Amino acid sequence: MKLPHHKLGDTRPAGETGVWLTSMGLSIGLFMVLALLGLILVNGIRVFWPKPVIRIELVPGSASIQRDQLIVGGIISSTRDRMIPQESGKAVEREWHIQVGNKDAYGQSFRYIAIDDAASTEFPIDAIVIERMEYGHAVGLPVALALPNGDRLEAGADDFDAALSRALIEVRKHRKELLKIEKKQIGRINHAMTRLRLAPGKLATPEGIEQQAALQAAYEKLAAEAARLRAELANGQLIIRLFTGEERGIPLGQVVHVHYPNRMTVREKVAFFLHGIRAFVADEPREANTEGGIFPAIFGTFVMTLLMSLAVMPFGILAAIYLREYARQGWFTRSVRISVNNLAGVPSIVFGVFGLGFFVYFTGGSIDQLFFSNALPTPTFGTGGILWAALTLALMTVPVVIVSTEEALAAVPRGTREGSLALGASKWQTIYRIVLPAAAPGIMTGLVLAMARGAGEVAPLMLVGVVKLAPTLPIDDLFPFIHLDRKFMHLGFHIYDLGFQSPDSDAARPMVFATTLFLIALVVVLNLGAIIIRERLRRKYATGAF
Repeated sequence: MKLPHHKLGDTRPAGETGVWLTSMGLSIGLFMVLALLGLILVNGIRVFWPKPVIRIELVPGSASIQRDQLIVGGIISSTRDRMIPQESGKAVEREWHIQVGNKDAYGQSFRYIAIDDAASTEFPIDAIVIERMEYGHAVGLPVALALPNGDRLEAGADDFDAALSRALIEVRKHRKELLKIEKKQIGRINHAMTRLRLAPGKLATPEGIEQQAALQAAYEKLAAEAARLRAELANGQLIIRLFTGEERGIPLGQVVHVHYPNRMTVREKVAFFLHGIRAFVADEPREANTEGGIFPAIFGTFVMTLLMSLAVMPFGILAAIYLREYARQGWFTRSVRISVNNLAGVPSIVFGVFGLGFFVYFTGGSIDQLFFSNALPTPTFGTGGILWAALTLALMTVPVVIVSTEEALAAVPRGTREGSLALGASKWQTIYRIVLPAAAPGIMTGLVLAMARGAGEVAPLMLVGVVKLAPTLPIDDLFPFIHLDRKFMHLGFHIYDLGFQSPDSDAARPMVFATTLFLIALVVVLNLGAIIIRERLRRKYATGAF
């Protein structure tokens, strides 16, 4: 064998340059991934940390003045540098991005104010930030508390904060009762009335008429209780003074949470931070998804990914077993493998179009004709739903599972198979009891990759079931408990909706980072579960190929 020729005095081993290039590529890739994750993490966490409230008196005649307002106040969201044209060229101007709040009063929630336009600044110790059900945040100085019983408590009173806290606890209690009535109890009645209406001939029978009358009476009783709770929520006001001098009354029923950011201690800020994360995870979205939480989107993403995994694994594993263990290796098998590999590169929107045509219109329409004809022309399964979304993504990710499973099966030592066959086991017994357990870690790797891709896809879901806001969850306490025909919310689509469809881009920007952070966290949690199972299988079958 001829040895590679080196120049005289060249002591470097052959291939060292390639090693440095590959290590440099790995380092650059890791840096890019960590930088992206760090950007998302920092901006996502900042959403929940309380920010100071500033009162700014502007220089008369400055460009930051709007509507002759010399006084501006609000939450300092961030600062930025802006290039402004001048006669001598371009100069850098430092700006505050301020959440002025009070959208119902100002017509806008955010403003950019040049720092040089500020004649004086102040951080009022009593500045209050009020999170509302509608119109975003309200920012100002507390004036008085008008209680539902008619009493009025001035902001300077010693028990003002305690009275406000008690009033908000009562408001949250009423709001929780109202939500229970409207979404749980009235929802059950509507569900029962729908089932009664769709029952052939039952509605015209005496039993059906009596049942309908009982449901209607129960509905009217609950509607009256809901109206009473709404009236109680409308009583009482928190009166604040805006930084422009105007006083406004905010109904207590519209108040979600209040805090005084300029006088909070570090401990109180940490408690506020944890409360914000809990509310973001557990609450439902409000204000065109720019306020509130993301619980329906988290739940929908989790359920859809779980259903997709349950659908993709059996088909992917069975197809891989047939291709590797039973199919005769020839041109046809090679063509199938090439087709599977090509399917992995097909754009996801193509799978969405196929899912819309085959699953929704053809399969779902046929199911409606056979089993839900009484509900037509209103479709049941003949429209987008979480089942069709899961099956569409399963079809999209099945090539990943097939390829990884085939590689795992091929890596099992041949002697293991021959030993099993020599002891009298059949081919299926050898595959089921010997080959599959040894290849299980590799199969789980395919599942991890499929889950990671499926959980983050958005384009196909827009055609087969995802919506901006879902009124009900796909799993609840109503029979049959799992409603595969329902539309659902998804974290990926939620991010798209906030980033590109939101009417208030300034309010949506922090929510984009926060939602992205939780989507990554959900994918990591799902993958960690599969990885833990894979490692246990790897230790259990340590003599296998993996």
